[in-house]
Amino acid sequence: MSEFSRSRSWGLTQPSMLNPSANRIARLWRGPVLLALLCTIPAFYIELLEDLPTPLAIAIYAGAAGVLTAALWQVAGRCKQPGLYLRANLLDITLIIGLVIAALLPPSTASNAALAGRLVVALLALMRMVWTLKAWVTRGGMAYLLLTAVTVLGFCGVGFWALEPRVHSLGDGMWLAFTTAATVGYGDIVPSTPASKIFSVFVVLLGYAVLSLVTAAIAAFWVESSERELEADILRAMHAELRELREEVAALRDAQARRD
Repeated sequence: MSEFSRSRSWGLTQPSMLNPSANRIARLWRGPVLLALLCTIPAFYIELLEDLPTPLAIAIYAGAAGVLTAALWQVAGRCKQPGLYLRANLLDITLIIGLVIAALLPPSTASNAALAGRLVVALLALMRMVWTLKAWVTRGGMAYLLLTAVTVLGFCGVGFWALEPRVHSLGDGMWLAFTTAATVGYGDIVPSTPASKIFSVFVVLLGYAVLSLVTAAIAAFWVESSERELEADILRAMHAELRELREEVAALRDAQARRD
């Protein structure tokens, strides 16, 4: 079984399974793909708000599909086996098809089937965003995660400010976004409209995932620091034992030379 075949159960290829050139291209596309998928969230709500033009949502869906297609195509072009790479990235391919369908569906307010279809696409986009953020759960990627967390919470705050009539300021929107993402639920401000309730579902899924990744990155920082200290202690002990061993060997050689 090849490396690509082993990764098909996840629907995405592990970065370690790519050659250096393809891995470098994948890292370069990570930010644009994440930004494009983030834009699909307001596109979903543009369909629910009558005062915003539907062509804008269509353009966002089409643009996200184009960015994801370009990233997939360029990385596959750098692989030795592009066909296996594409088959290993079923989630990306499914998401591209879903984004194109979401752009062609009628407005969500006019069709329950269209609303359900766009909900499925939004969930797939959330899965892909979480997978992208997973690569930043390292000690060196903590700054990226913190910036992403602040951006996501600010974005969600703006969404609540636009969708929830009880939110009268951006500060209230960001507070509601944080309490929703952290699953605290103080109850001082709660979603009351269908659009804001649906939006809160995505805030929980995306926001909680981002906050969990930040917590994991902080934990990884302390664990790696402890491991490095432990490794340093082990290396110092090994060096001391090696010095003693060299001294013993030198003493044995001197004793043998005197006997000869």
